[in-house]
Amino acid sequence: MSQEIDLIPLNSCVKTQGAVKRLLSSGETVVCIHRQSGKTRRVAFKALYQNSKDFWLNPHSSWEYFLHRTVAEHLQLPIEEGGPRVGIPSEILDLQEEIIEEIDEGLSKTEEGVGSINFGPEYERIEKLPLSQRIDLLTEFKKRLDELAQKKAPLTEEKAEALVTSSRDAALINRATLWEALKLGDEEARQFTQGVVTATREMVKSTARLVDAEIFQHELIKRLIERSNGTVVQHMTRVFLNGLSFLSYYNEQIRSTSLTNRVRIQFAKRYRPYYRQLLPHLHPEDVVLERVFYKGMQAVPEVDFHHFATGFLVHDIGKADAIEYHEGEAGYNRDIIVEHVKIGYQAIMNKTNYPRQAGLIAGYHHEYYGDPSGYGYFREYLSQYRKANPKATQDYCMTYELEPILDYQALAYFPAKVLEIVDIYDSLTDPMRSYRQALEPQEAVRLMRKEFIEEKLKIDPILFELFVQFLERRFPN
Repeated sequence: MSQEIDLIPLNSCVKTQGAVKRLLSSGETVVCIHRQSGKTRRVAFKALYQNSKDFWLNPHSSWEYFLHRTVAEHLQLPIEEGGPRVGIPSEILDLQEEIIEEIDEGLSKTEEGVGSINFGPEYERIEKLPLSQRIDLLTEFKKRLDELAQKKAPLTEEKAEALVTSSRDAALINRATLWEALKLGDEEARQFTQGVVTATREMVKSTARLVDAEIFQHELIKRLIERSNGTVVQHMTRVFLNGLSFLSYYNEQIRSTSLTNRVRIQFAKRYRPYYRQLLPHLHPEDVVLERVFYKGMQAVPEVDFHHFATGFLVHDIGKADAIEYHEGEAGYNRDIIVEHVKIGYQAIMNKTNYPRQAGLIAGYHHEYYGDPSGYGYFREYLSQYRKANPKATQDYCMTYELEPILDYQALAYFPAKVLEIVDIYDSLTDPMRSYRQALEPQEAVRLMRKEFIEEKLKIDPILFELFVQFLERRFPN
């Protein structure tokens, strides 16, 4: 005898972000029924969500979406008594599962195509563009951003759309171009990439004029980014815009408040114990603020700001299609993850004329102050330097300038330490991560303080405290 399965329309029980998160972390499937043909299939909620963030709310979709009642009850989703329901014979659903590949093809084309899980269909579109058209696209973005900057209006849908679209496509244009350049000799590659490099740097300058501290985690920006398919392209876009936003906030605090004096007053009691771990060869009284920041804590000049911003944009161009970004202690293939930093560093430094600052950011943004869980080229170079110069010491924690990091006077590069914090926070709060449930902002901050400062000193304590203030400005409650 046929057994009828009780189904609940997805749009009647998934109405909050909490419900979405429970479904994403549970790995449950959604029952999809084609409106015209009646074809039925099961698909993981997460796969559909990656393709379109509000797929079940789209009135123009050819499919309707349902949950088993037992699944909805197990996840404690709201079920309206007497509300809409559908009954379907179990053998029909089972039969349709057996021909899932045939139906998968049809559903995947109802949106704009799924593309790779990391980069989405936008990347496939950009890969097909001739180099000249990629450059033209970057130039068009710059023009549009400049026009919006002249209006001097607060964040609007138009401005947010321009920021997100240009940032996303610029990151993907650079990745596609640099991966093609890896097949060429260094000099030939630099000539091949020069047009993209020049156009990108100009676009980044225009982006920087539009981005301010208020953009970070702005709901409008987040919503537009979520329209993009692919986990890594969303991450790259967020980290670029949010990195700029935090750097803008940092400069604002340095220039218009007494931040430096406050840090200096609090330094001995609040921060010195941390930095003594990094500079154990110095007398405790010599571990002062000027040892943390080479030449003292200072604002970032406009030229360097643009160099740093460029590095934020291309920091993950070494990511392979087969991997996601990763932060935390969950299991993963470390060799593959480490490789993305090396590929990105080599591509930027050897195959382009990007400023060296951008290359160092790409190569050093997971160094974690030398902790074994970190990785990157600097620790390899530093290890070789120490073997050749056993009496040499690093007397500073961070440097804004290139020379002290290249001459091994400092342990870390300031913009890379800024990016580390934004990068980690983004990965911890991203609902699309497959290896760990996304955290709320306050939960992410607590975990970062515990795992990345208190248990092991990986990120910079002073910059982290400033980042927390930055978050509190955006999330006052």
